Amino acid sequence: MAWKWYDSTIVRIEDCAPDVRRFWLQMPVDDPLEFKAGQFVTMDLPIHEKRLKRWRSYSVAGPPGEKEMPEFCIARLEGGAASAYFFETAQVGETIRFKGPDGNFVLPDELSDRDLVFICTGTGIAPFRSMIQDIRRRQLPYRSIHLIFGTRYAAGILYRHEWEALLRDMPDFQFSVALSRESELRAEDFSFPVYKGYVHQIYMDAYPKAQPGQDFYICGWSNMIDDAVENLLVKMAADKSRIHYELYG
Repeated sequence: MAWKWYDSTIVRIEDCAPDVRRFWLQMPVDDPLEFKAGQFVTMDLPIHEKRLKRWRSYSVAGPPGEKEMPEFCIARLEGGAASAYFFETAQVGETIRFKGPDGNFVLPDELSDRDLVFICTGTGIAPFRSMIQDIRRRQLPYRSIHLIFGTRYAAGILYRHEWEALLRDMPDFQFSVALSRESELRAEDFSFPVYKGYVHQIYMDAYPKAQPGQDFYICGWSNMIDDAVENLLVKMAADKSRIHYELYG
């Protein structure tokens, strides 16, 4: 099935962490973006003469209910042509052409018997935000959701206020953070568990042995995904069919 091409307009840009920005794209009134939570689109950016060197893929960070104005969470990568565009050139009012949606990194239709464990680093949190907000918006039944997020410093905790609100308002939702380079952590500065180190220790401590009904979703750089899959399969005896991952970046 061929992807559909869209022409959208940047209507809002917001810094949300050091070297991370949120972008909102306005879709044509008669042509909204139809997608499933967790899917991505591929943008054709004005960064190169050759078509394939202009294409960059980004997960939609908002839920499908925001199909008229999808949101994307994009990080600056040192030396990246797309980063230079989004952080030095892109302005409100510019047109962005993209195709999609695509990707099978989505939730099953039935969640009522699922314990969802979401493991991510950096802007790999985007598809999970889409999924969680979709679950909340549609009031889908689930057993539990545990979002495990890793970044270097506390300033890089993306969508922090949203997760803090969900901890108060969403039943059986947990949010845990691993900070790999923060020199001093004070528990009183956070309303959720924060650890010094990496995401792997969090889920391995929380789930020494995988249990029936647990689904593990992983999104991040390849090294993190490789380590997580190995931990889940070898050390935690997780069912391979219950491990889902998406390479980010």
